[in-house]
Amino acid sequence: MATGGGGVGAAMAACSVLSLCLLAVLPRVPHAQTFSFPFVQPESCGHSQRFDISALSCVPCGANQRRDARGTSCVCLPGFQMISNNGGPDIICKKCPENMKGITEDGWNCISCPGGLTAEGKCHCPTGHVLVERDVNGTLLSQATCKLCDENENSFTVANALGNRCVRCEPTFINTSRSCACSSPNILTGGLCFSSTGNFPSRVISSARYGDLGTSLSSEWFAKYLQSSAAACWVYANLTSCQALGNMCVMNMNSYDSTTFDACRLFQFIFENTAGLRTVHSVSFWRQNLPWLFYGDQLGLAPQVLSTTPLPTNFSFKGENQNRKLKFVAASYDVRGNFLKWQTLEGGVLQLCPDTEIRLNAAYSFGTTYQQNCEIPISKILTDFPSPIFYDVYLEYTDENQDQYIWAVPVLNLNLQYNKIFVNQDSSSGKWLLTRRIFLVDALSGRENDLGSQPRLIRIATQISLSIHLVPNTKNGNIYPPLITIAYSDIDVKDPNSQSVKISFSVKYEMNQGEAQVQTDIALGVLGGLAVLSSLLKTAGWKRRIGSPMIDLQTVMKFLVYYAGDLANVFFIITVGTGLYWLIFFKAQKSISVLLPVPSQEERLVTYVGCAFALKALQFLHKLMSQITIDIFFIDWERPKGKVLKAVEGEGGVRSATVPVSIWRTYFVANEWNEIQTVRKINPLFQILTVLFFLEVVGFKNLALMDSSSSLSRSPPSYIAPYSRILRYAVSTALWLVIGIIQIMFFAVFYERFIEDKIRQFVDLCCMSNISVFLLSHKCFGYYIHGRSVHGHADTNMEEMNMNLKREAMKDILSAVFYIMEMKPLFLFLICCSSVLWIWLAKILF
Repeated sequence: MATGGGGVGAAMAACSVLSLCLLAVLPRVPHAQTFSFPFVQPESCGHSQRFDISALSCVPCGANQRRDARGTSCVCLPGFQMISNNGGPDIICKKCPENMKGITEDGWNCISCPGGLTAEGKCHCPTGHVLVERDVNGTLLSQATCKLCDENENSFTVANALGNRCVRCEPTFINTSRSCACSSPNILTGGLCFSSTGNFPSRVISSARYGDLGTSLSSEWFAKYLQSSAAACWVYANLTSCQALGNMCVMNMNSYDSTTFDACRLFQFIFENTAGLRTVHSVSFWRQNLPWLFYGDQLGLAPQVLSTTPLPTNFSFKGENQNRKLKFVAASYDVRGNFLKWQTLEGGVLQLCPDTEIRLNAAYSFGTTYQQNCEIPISKILTDFPSPIFYDVYLEYTDENQDQYIWAVPVLNLNLQYNKIFVNQDSSSGKWLLTRRIFLVDALSGRENDLGSQPRLIRIATQISLSIHLVPNTKNGNIYPPLITIAYSDIDVKDPNSQSVKISFSVKYEMNQGEAQVQTDIALGVLGGLAVLSSLLKTAGWKRRIGSPMIDLQTVMKFLVYYAGDLANVFFIITVGTGLYWLIFFKAQKSISVLLPVPSQEERLVTYVGCAFALKALQFLHKLMSQITIDIFFIDWERPKGKVLKAVEGEGGVRSATVPVSIWRTYFVANEWNEIQTVRKINPLFQILTVLFFLEVVGFKNLALMDSSSSLSRSPPSYIAPYSRILRYAVSTALWLVIGIIQIMFFAVFYERFIEDKIRQFVDLCCMSNISVFLLSHKCFGYYIHGRSVHGHADTNMEEMNMNLKREAMKDILSAVFYIMEMKPLFLFLICCSSVLWIWLAKILF
């Protein structure tokens, strides 16, 4: 394993093995404790500082030291030799004598150089020469030469893997056996040598758990490096070993079992037995030299972490100080525990599904509900992820003084088992165990015998969900710490070319809908009470029309039917009002105060819409039954025109009879009545086509997308958010109502007045035809169209009909004249005013 800098100390190595059986209780989160600390990049550390990969901050190097090329460790200054290095954070350097200013390649000794020195203070040889600092047996020369290694007396050196030079053997061998051999009873594991008399457990479980498949696998990676990493972390506080141990715990799904010494139990053992060390950034769960993997195992701890302290930053959609970007950063580590780099999550770092950069980055646009799904072949996953990369995710923000800070983002691992129980799959958040570190693909721990062979099992993060919760009653867009929910799937690799796995990545925004539900319940109660009163009035009117004073079962059923119709209207009003509320207040807000309901929170609205539809269908059936039971009478007032002579059969004679009245006028009126049954104040075809035009062509459907944009158009390369059911309902009903109201106004104001009014035409037809219509809708109630002609006859010739129409026109003119005479003063006043106005305009214009 790679090594970092100093150790915990010899006193720590003397702890008893009996402490393994005791699990220390992790401290609770203080009420005022936050998980925020400055955001530091490795390159921002000074020349004499190193970047602590555990504390994620800059720490000073020791005397006569500077940071190395990577910036994560310290090395001695040129001209200083290293005399102590146990793999921990501290090393000890000593100045070389004046006659031996050169430093050996390993940094442990001073030496005279035959030529010049490099910038690192080491001997320089011409091109093609080999720098020889020791004999073949490892003895240090008094003066380096540019030639091959020669033989000298024994030293703490061994031949390197290539056999081309002698190097100092691993420090653990020297510390344990004072030689380069790790002989029995010492323990050789992972290329390191440890004493068997220490207090570290020797029986370590090197199997990887695959809870999704219900099996365990003897992992070659765990067998080689688990015990050595744990021992190096425990004995020498080796930073990369501690990180590697933490990575193996994460590869085991952060699962903890008090009966077995697996990776997480070993990590927990070291955590509990280093309680004397200081914490990092005042976070009680983050121990010095150890990675931060857990938040604690106390009941009720997760709600405190997720909903106690809001982030000290604001988000807004519009305005000069708009903040619409979630700046997530991650500290990445390789499987061996080396810190790789800080990187933003943009560009699809946590998104396995391939896509354009614009669509991948849309996941971190605040207020945009994001959903990505795909299916990836196993062969591609094995090619792209031969070794897992681990991420500690943070949210970057800027405080009031424009200083950059990062906030730790908790993780809810659904595969985590605590004493063989999947606690994070419980519906109660009080039972959750939050973690920190995640990975996307693990194709390493599933290798059984050879690390270069194809893995038997792989573990893939198939579901990653990022949840952002809005602080209740906020007016400035404050949120609680985001939560990453991750679920892994274990795949038994048989034929990678034919196997595939479904991947999903989502970002959702939530807020407490309790107040909105209370307001909806109040509106439903008030309008429901008014609906009861309206139904009672309708029932009373119906009782009067049928002439029945008794309250019987029929009356109760009638009341229920009326109430169903009124209650349907109540549900419709509430759903439309609710939908318009979310549409207007979400899309038009500047400082964020509301977020859209998630699909699970929309169930009440869907229920209300279903109730409205069912109740309105019942009202429709009642209306249909009422209309088909109406009695309609056509009364023909036409009088017969004289008598005619006709033969009477059986009597052998002729007698006079009344001239029969033609039935065709009645048939014609009845036919016109049937035609006006479908007359409406709106055109259904025009209504549907217009709504579709505005939704699809103009782009009003884009207002129903679950993002903050109120634009009616979307560019094809951009990400298209999923539709919100409540916004789709609001947009479609609003368009339907507006277009319907415009049609009704057009029909009533313009069409009926200037084009045709079919109802008035039917009344005129009844008058011309001398036929009245009587509609009896109830036993004691009905409607009557008085169509009796004042001329006596409607079945006449054209000349007489024309004369009758002229009389009607003359009557209308006389009626108008008499009306003007009665209103003479008013008309004279209007004529005078208009005359004065025209004269005044003429003077101005001419």
